[in-house]
Amino acid sequence: MTPDQIDVLIVGGGPAGLTAAIYLTRYHRRVVVVDDGNSRAKWIPRSHNHAGFPDGINGEDLLRRMREQAERYGATIVEARIDTLEGQAEAFHARAGDLAISARAILLATGVKNRRPSIDGDTHRDALNRGLLRYCPVCDGYEATGQAIGVLGADAHGVAEALFLRTYSDRITLLAAKVIELDPDDREVLQRAGIAIAPSRLDRLDFSGDQVTAHLAGGQDLRFDTVYPALGSDSNNALARQLGVELSEEQCIVADIKQRTSAAGVYAAGDIVMSLDQISVAMGHAAIAAAALHNDLRQKDGQSR
Repeated sequence: MTPDQIDVLIVGGGPAGLTAAIYLTRYHRRVVVVDDGNSRAKWIPRSHNHAGFPDGINGEDLLRRMREQAERYGATIVEARIDTLEGQAEAFHARAGDLAISARAILLATGVKNRRPSIDGDTHRDALNRGLLRYCPVCDGYEATGQAIGVLGADAHGVAEALFLRTYSDRITLLAAKVIELDPDDREVLQRAGIAIAPSRLDRLDFSGDQVTAHLAGGQDLRFDTVYPALGSDSNNALARQLGVELSEEQCIVADIKQRTSAAGVYAAGDIVMSLDQISVAMGHAAIAAAALHNDLRQKDGQSR
């Protein structure tokens, strides 16, 4: 280990990356977290299923608390975006603008990005804050209990999300973002579940009122208490590809039970790994990855049997 080399570079400052930083710094590891500020957790108005917060917690507040905790134990957190990441175990090199970092090991917690409906950023944030727009039925389907719900995405993914939400409400309508791509089996299962299908594709969403107004291309308007975009997501896997890490068919990182990837010295945690996209899962990944990483370094240093 060279004097300017750190033990671990963590890419991503969401729940997974920050949890890993807390664990690793408490293992007395030299840790740098590089975060570009785009964690999906940042956009959560209030999480009600995070254990220990019975009244819920705002996503930004949660991340702030986690950053403060990681820094308390010695983690360095840098706001930047890594452009290049190369090398191999014991000798990784990252560059973010003018910043250069050398590390013995890498933990990728880069997450995924939701595909959004076509609305401007300010409207999007306001709609999230008011509960008119939601992305995670597992997270907040409970808050939509009994409401009129629109599910945007008339394909297999949209069908699956609409059926999941049927647990919470019997007033669900599937909206087509572009074209309706439903086979007869999809239509039959939706009909049995009592889920309506909008008669024509969506033209635009209006969040200016107390409800969401869905203006359809055919001229009809539908109103909902909340809308769930079921448009999928894109994995932030560019750095994983630079390192030659194996990816799944869904373009997420493939990791073993210790969160090790196919590239020696590279670990992954959180939504970038194919799993249930939940804060609790990301934090669990991070704890496992941090312990495995620490023990792997100990073994390389002759500190374990």
